Amino acid sequence: MPSISGQVCQQRAQGAHSHYRDYYGELEPNIADMSLLPGGTVYMGTDKPHFPADREAPERQVKLNDFYIDKYEVSNEAFAKFVLHTNYTTEAERYGDSFLFKSLLSPLEQKNLEDFRVASAVWWYKVAGVNWRHPNGVDSDIDHLGRHPVVHVSWRDAVEYCKWAGKRLPSEAEWEAACRGGKERKLFPWGNKLMPRNEHWLNIWQGDFPDGNLAEDGFEYTSPVDAFRQNIYDLHNMVGNVWEWTADLWDVNDVSDNPNRVKKGGSYLCHKSYCYRYRCAARSQNTEDSSAGNLGFRCAKNA
Repeated sequence: MPSISGQVCQQRAQGAHSHYRDYYGELEPNIADMSLLPGGTVYMGTDKPHFPADREAPERQVKLNDFYIDKYEVSNEAFAKFVLHTNYTTEAERYGDSFLFKSLLSPLEQKNLEDFRVASAVWWYKVAGVNWRHPNGVDSDIDHLGRHPVVHVSWRDAVEYCKWAGKRLPSEAEWEAACRGGKERKLFPWGNKLMPRNEHWLNIWQGDFPDGNLAEDGFEYTSPVDAFRQNIYDLHNMVGNVWEWTADLWDVNDVSDNPNRVKKGGSYLCHKSYCYRYRCAARSQNTEDSSAGNLGFRCAKNA
């Protein structure tokens, strides 16, 4: 059987459908891999923000209707199926580059890419040839990462996948309600203790950031989408592993062509010393066209 990458290339060589929008609604959403969350009034945000500039505060109540949300982050396997059906090209592929963390680059590569280092986050580099097919460097592939989350996908890429699947991105309020799992005012999906029973329940950075990830949770980079303990709604990896896009604008008054969108959950690169954002109430943002090696998504659907 061809590799995941090989299947995509093989299908394109045979003349895959080029107009992916023709497929919208063709597939019935697979709700077997989704959880139904009850509507009602829920809390979101916190009155004890760790990052005031991120607008975590104030804690407030919001009303939600019943909705479905994916149990897992969208995997490379699932995204490859989307590309096979639609011939879709991600924004990172069209731009020709995406952002990689420094530990995925050799010292020589870091030196050669000095002009492409992100000034505000010096451990990130813009690297040519990196995209969802080559997530950890231009010479990497996803052949053994089928059940890992797809990364290097922009908000727009995520929206197109969701449309094809008959779904949509969750709102920030829906995402946060799903993360909390009915545990109001708790830091994590399981409560306030990071390591219950001294066990790792999420994929984040252990050790000294940014130069010494001990990977005590078992993963230096992404983990499979079904790794770690699920919450009460049977949802995996709601915090840690990869950031997840939501539907919401960061600034509701932003009418630019490339506004910032809210992302939630933190990632395998988060460490309390600089990015204590693997909490349900935490949030951050990126422009719609942004992509990186720790940024993915999951889908939602109206009930």
